[in-house]
Amino acid sequence: MSEKKILLTESEIPEKWYNIMADMPNKPLPPLNPATNEPIGPDALAPIFPMGLIEQEVSTEKWIEIPDQVRDIYKIWRPSPLIRAYGFEKALDTPAKIYYKYEGVSPAGSHKPNTAIAQAYYNKQEGVKKIVTETGAGQWGSALSLACSMFDMECEVFMVKLSFNHKPYRKSMMNVWGGTVHASPSELTEAGRTILAKDPNSPGSLGIAISEAIERAVHTENAKYSLGSVLNHVLLHQTVIGQEALLQMEKAGDMPDIIIAPFGGGSNFAGLAFPFLKLNFEEGRKIRAIASEPASCPKLTRGVFRYDFGDTIGMTPLLPMYTLGHNFVPAPIHAGGLRYHGAGVIVSQLLKDKLIEARSHHQLECFEAGVLFAKTEGIIPAPEANNGLATVVQEAKKCKEEGISKTILFNLSGHGNLDMSAYDAYFSGNLEEHELTTAEIESSLAELNTPTI
Repeated sequence: MSEKKILLTESEIPEKWYNIMADMPNKPLPPLNPATNEPIGPDALAPIFPMGLIEQEVSTEKWIEIPDQVRDIYKIWRPSPLIRAYGFEKALDTPAKIYYKYEGVSPAGSHKPNTAIAQAYYNKQEGVKKIVTETGAGQWGSALSLACSMFDMECEVFMVKLSFNHKPYRKSMMNVWGGTVHASPSELTEAGRTILAKDPNSPGSLGIAISEAIERAVHTENAKYSLGSVLNHVLLHQTVIGQEALLQMEKAGDMPDIIIAPFGGGSNFAGLAFPFLKLNFEEGRKIRAIASEPASCPKLTRGVFRYDFGDTIGMTPLLPMYTLGHNFVPAPIHAGGLRYHGAGVIVSQLLKDKLIEARSHHQLECFEAGVLFAKTEGIIPAPEANNGLATVVQEAKKCKEEGISKTILFNLSGHGNLDMSAYDAYFSGNLEEHELTTAEIESSLAELNTPTI
């Protein structure tokens, strides 16, 4: 195979989302009511999500039909290209073959619209007028603002204060698409005011922003809450990525030995990896799937598997996940959106069962990999994607050391054209290495009084 880019036609956009729950040998434990520690049913989620999404959240059906209207909007940027990274391979002097699925071609510049469009659709179907959400680096807030504009709905976004200050043009994107954006923690909610009373200089966290967004949604008429990662239905929507990639790899006459994607809450990783893990379940293949997270927020590699809240204040049900503790506030580094304290329930169960792997990286290592990729492939990756690239570099070098040719596929989940302040900091030497100490992790986890597993 000598082609650089493997393309699909509009007719090859997936017609269904793949639900890995149907194939998992061990299904995740149920969410719990934090007041009683008893499993909750779908009705408990009704105040914050439309029923169409709740049904997907608890579904064990293997395939879920993609509505025609959603699929038609997908056609604006899907199918996304699969590209052979010849230049990157040469620079690494590796026998490995490296491919990447490029999701930066979406209007928002990332993979996030795959679920944003779907979530806006189901909310619109049930008469919702406004969606409230949080965002870390701004990719999710941008995507949901775009989706709401397409369905003539309001969008309100609580953006982690650190990113709000570092990434003003992400805020501008949301404004262009009609989104209203607040720096979180804010004085607009009881949750925000509580955090600011404890720490007036809080840089914010996704857990805090989630608390603010849920509170706002619950107290706003005809409004619902939306999450851009972590939850089962969100991971489900992203499987269009891996389904396309599987077909493209087949057209290339190749198949990955290793799947790699950056990891924040799980949607990026799940979107690419889950359709390939399906082959492991059904055909007994041995495709490795590696989730790449920052060393400053290492829930998969150094967290604990137990029940925890999805937000800081404790407004969500208790979820079985790998976590650093819902009170954890990540260091103010440029890890992009990969700064959430917990991991998605499905991904957590897969890791616990040793069906996937996890790896953490320091930010200088990540940016070094991202710059090399940009110089050889032309695309400037988003800081989040650089975490995946750091793992790609490690695996490619291992192939060279062992003299083995393996096929590596990674998810280039977005471009970094709006994240140049992070690259400026890298080149000026202002990015500092940061790794959580064992004492810091133990201190955060010691505050948990949630059920153990």
